[in-house]
Amino acid sequence: MGRLALVVDDSMLIRHTVCRYLEERGFSVESASNGQEALEMLAALHPDIIVTDLQMPKMGGGELISALKSKQETADIPVVILAGKKSAPERPEEKIANYVIYKDIDIETQLQRALISALGEGAIRES
Repeated sequence: MGRLALVVDDSMLIRHTVCRYLEERGFSVESASNGQEALEMLAALHPDIIVTDLQMPKMGGGELISALKSKQETADIPVVILAGKKSAPERPEEKIANYVIYKDIDIETQLQRALISALGEGAIRES
């Protein structure tokens, strides 16, 4: 069975870019536009990895990560944060994520590094 990823971002362009990248590497992908929507989806699915933005309406990524880490059934899911700018100071929620990537730098190269770091070399395959 293939791996499942959940992509959470209020930007449709970023969601599409990240989802397409993951799908091309053999992942099944679900997406949500905010943390609240993602938490609702997690009642029915257990992704292998979650890629989330921090700043979103309704519930941001920091709140989502805190909710994930507080529940035994989701605490072990690797989390990759999509941060706005590399120059931003590190936030507390970035310390509890497995990996932080930046939207203003080549997302696909960073995603590849994050996937390998979180899931191992065999986690991705080129299509």
